[in-house]
Amino acid sequence: MSLKIGRNEPCWCGSGRKYKTCHEMFDEKIAWLKSQGHKVPSRTIIKTPEQIAGIRESAKINIAVLDYVSQHIRAGMSTEEIDRMVYEKTTAMGGIPAPLNYEGFPKSVCTSVNDQVCHGIPSEADILKDGDIINVDVSTNRNGYYSDSSRMFLIGEVSEEKRRLVQVTKECVEIGLKEVKPWGFLGDMGQAVHDHAYENGYTVVREIGGHGIGLEFHEEPWVGYNSKRGHEMVMAPGMIFTIEPMVNMGGAAIYVDSDNDWTVYTQDGMPSAQWEIQVLVTDDGAEIISY
Repeated sequence: MSLKIGRNEPCWCGSGRKYKTCHEMFDEKIAWLKSQGHKVPSRTIIKTPEQIAGIRESAKINIAVLDYVSQHIRAGMSTEEIDRMVYEKTTAMGGIPAPLNYEGFPKSVCTSVNDQVCHGIPSEADILKDGDIINVDVSTNRNGYYSDSSRMFLIGEVSEEKRRLVQVTKECVEIGLKEVKPWGFLGDMGQAVHDHAYENGYTVVREIGGHGIGLEFHEEPWVGYNSKRGHEMVMAPGMIFTIEPMVNMGGAAIYVDSDNDWTVYTQDGMPSAQWEIQVLVTDDGAEIISY
């Protein structure tokens, strides 16, 4: 927390309202929860109204790009073609693909096919074929505000086993979203996701999870999906993070491609699926910012 604000001074959130009528009770609740031993968000995690507006504008591009991909993705297309589509659509709408050159990532989007869990690098050599499942993970920077979401696509005639994996993974996100409530815990959401996946015979990747986002591509908190109710960070109004479980048909073990140091695969070669949404915690629930 920063220095104490007078009750009649402008609130730290930038709303223009007096502190006593804006975030004073919020700060008192945060302080009380911290005193009870809970992990609480700092003010830097809580987005101001102006910041939320900027993030929403970024998300409009992110959603439009994924819509565009969904209209054109097909068997016979290379993942490099998807990368070009994402770059051209994002820049035409005034955005910048956030993955491009992020920590050395060479492309504008992540394309993860079948047993690739995440961070697949688009390539002319990777041609989508009938029966594939693919996650297309789009992230956008617009005027310094970040958005992030991904969708699964079924290419041609997909086996019932793969189709069910994709559907259950989507259900995991939807069930997790229902647990995003102000003053609840990230573990409430994490356990709901975990339980639904395991009840359906799947596993959830442990080492990689969601994250805070908005002013940076990746912010605190880290968001896991093998957590327990009543644990992890308190979900306070103004927090923005992703829900993006990676659900494996087989075991949860993964490995990173030693050649490119990016692409993550399932250890057993079984398929993996992921859907991602970006969520704002509100005063009475949650709002999907990007999907």
